[in-house]
Amino acid sequence: MKMAKKLVLAAVVLPLTLGTASAFAFGGKDHKKGGHGECGGGFDRGIMRQLDLTDAQKDQLKEMRESGKQQMKANFKENFETRQAEMQAHHAKVQALVLADNFDEAAANDLAKSMVEQQTERKVKMLEKQHQMLSVLTPEQKAKFTELQQERAGKCADKMQKRFADK
Repeated sequence: MKMAKKLVLAAVVLPLTLGTASAFAFGGKDHKKGGHGECGGGFDRGIMRQLDLTDAQKDQLKEMRESGKQQMKANFKENFETRQAEMQAHHAKVQALVLADNFDEAAANDLAKSMVEQQTERKVKMLEKQHQMLSVLTPEQKAKFTELQQERAGKCADKMQKRFADK
């Protein structure tokens, strides 16, 4: 592999691996958390407020959020040391890869694949939780939810088009 390709690949891998976590933790350029907010996609509680939920549905959703929060806290405390060690090992692999005299494309591919697998697992868990929360809705509320999401997506597309048209 030519040195230029190696440098380009290293220049892409390093910022992606190190910068992604900090960007999402900080909230990006406009301080919104990645994946949430008006145009970030994901599960929008603002739309849920517009669905005229019954008190029973509100209680169910609140219970789901609380149990999820408790489960996340317990999981965080329980696996903190293991997760910390895994993160340090991952960081060491990245550092070894990008600081090596010769770039190892196979190792970079393996590292990238493991990162994608972890991201996929997190995404599947998130979608499962969204499914559980949306299963509380009636068919009419689900239809209204879909309609409100499409309306929001249209507004976001217009906003993005204006943003890039100005540049």
